[in-house]
Amino acid sequence: MPSGLVVLFLALMLGIQPVTTDLYLPALPSLTEGFGASMAQAQLTLTSLLLAFGASQLVWGPLSDRFGRRPILLCGLAVYTLAAVGSALAPSMALLVLWRTLQGAAMGAVVMCARALVRDLYAPEIGARVLSKGLSGLGVIACICAPLGGLLSDNFNWQAALVALAVFSAATLALVALRFVETAPRKNPRALQPRVLLATWLVILRNPTFWAFTLLATASYGVLFTVLASSSFVFIQVLALSKTQYGLVMFSFSFVYLLGTFLCRRLLARFGIRRTVALAAGVSLLGGSLVGIFGLLGWHTPAAIVLPFWLVALAHGVHQPCSQSGAVGPFPQAAGAASALNGFSMTLAAFGMGRWLGWRMDGTVFPLSNGVWFWSLCIAIVGWTLVQKYGEVRR
Repeated sequence: MPSGLVVLFLALMLGIQPVTTDLYLPALPSLTEGFGASMAQAQLTLTSLLLAFGASQLVWGPLSDRFGRRPILLCGLAVYTLAAVGSALAPSMALLVLWRTLQGAAMGAVVMCARALVRDLYAPEIGARVLSKGLSGLGVIACICAPLGGLLSDNFNWQAALVALAVFSAATLALVALRFVETAPRKNPRALQPRVLLATWLVILRNPTFWAFTLLATASYGVLFTVLASSSFVFIQVLALSKTQYGLVMFSFSFVYLLGTFLCRRLLARFGIRRTVALAAGVSLLGGSLVGIFGLLGWHTPAAIVLPFWLVALAHGVHQPCSQSGAVGPFPQAAGAASALNGFSMTLAAFGMGRWLGWRMDGTVFPLSNGVWFWSLCIAIVGWTLVQKYGEVRR
């Protein structure tokens, strides 16, 4: 496939994550009220999706190593489209959670294939730059999602936001079916054998480079998920923004993240992966600490969260391409399995954070501000220690 087409596929495949989460966030408070559900039940529509997303990758990864990326990708997009339609038509919160869980499992196939194909086609350092281009496309999609979700929710209803997910996945499915060419360099007929699979996982889990970048990806995704899971309640219910205004706030986060992906490519070319991560970790810690300190000082305004979080979002645009490419870099023959374990780690942390937020959301900004501060500290610790020691990715 031409490199431009590869980047387009990466943008669409990775972009399915913000489409699935960001687009429906402005509708989450009204969805909760419409079903007469508790805040903890509403959080399940996100946390159950993410747990299924992470766990399913442990299955999709070996399957893609055995049968190739294309059939797994087509299957995942087809199931996702079906689940998106089911979510929009769900008559109860319980059924909505069920459909969203299936949607998360299908999303796992799509995102896992995106990370794996980068390793299929490129060496680690080049892969980080290519992945940053795909994540720039994700940033553009994310910029559109939250404002669009706010407009759909304000002018129609929460179901309209979920219908938009089905439209996106159906269009992506059609493009993949027509233009996607298999990228796996060699299918492994033994990839699903229990002994071989266990041996592959053990090799991956014993690799310190994998853990350095996986923990960085996990902490970076943790800070993003904290905002995704709590921001609609904080900005709309606590700080009294409209759904459209909230959509614009999320647009600003996505736009700054997009700038971060461009910055990532410039930093990688000049400093390499380890120094790039170290610099971005400092920016993450500064922004996250300011969010937390402003909360403790009683500065409970949109600006006190938005302005310092722009620093965190900027650094997120650096951490994600470096960490996702770095985690699968040492495993060219098992990129699917490595991508799956990396994704599972991220979503397991997100699920735990989501459950904590469901219990701790108390009508204040503190669950959001303290959560952002905590994960920013984790990013700095990992970026300044493990990545510096083990972050040299070799072919």
